[in-house]
Amino acid sequence: MRWRAPPAPDDAAAAAPPRLHHPLAIDISSEPAVEAGFAELAEAGWSPDMVVANAGVQLFGQDAKIADLDLAVWQRTVDVNLTSTMLTVKHAVRSMLTTGGGSIILTGSPTGLTGEGNDFTSYATTKAGIHGLARTVAAAYAADGIRVNAVVPGYTETPLVTTISDDPAERAAIVGRIPMGRPGTPADVEGIMVFLASDDAAFATGALFRVDGGMTSL
Repeated sequence: MRWRAPPAPDDAAAAAPPRLHHPLAIDISSEPAVEAGFAELAEAGWSPDMVVANAGVQLFGQDAKIADLDLAVWQRTVDVNLTSTMLTVKHAVRSMLTTGGGSIILTGSPTGLTGEGNDFTSYATTKAGIHGLARTVAAAYAADGIRVNAVVPGYTETPLVTTISDDPAERAAIVGRIPMGRPGTPADVEGIMVFLASDDAAFATGALFRVDGGMTSL
């Protein structure tokens, strides 16, 4: 999250540099925890003008095609990927309604757009839900100055996908389906998120921004 910091004190003696962060450790799948986190920030004089909801799990070796899917795996994926996103967005919107708006950025996936993740039923379904959440909330709060968009990274090499990146054959198979011929990196995704957070994207809301090297263009 990016926050509007509390105003600097009038006391000239308080010359310490402004604090630019307020870390919290919370269970974002728990509404009381998320609500308490936003309340703590508000009490400290901070208010969000940009929020990125990026928490997620992809349970390799557990998520599966629907006939083989264990309910506990489904529930865990939904709790972390979709419920936590909904709760973050809900309380971010409540805060932004009191401060004049802001930008909310969600993280989607090509698996929520195509059948690419057919053996990851839980993951793909939660990502499709995130895409729908972005559109729905964007339409509901556009008049309040709140913009909501989803960034849809393709295969991006992060710790989330070491099961793939550590397997040369599987990695090559996925990279072979990317027209640009390489995996994505976190830096590839940063730029579009910075754009969406900025006033340069003031007319962008309810959209899905694909950053996948052309993977979903095929």
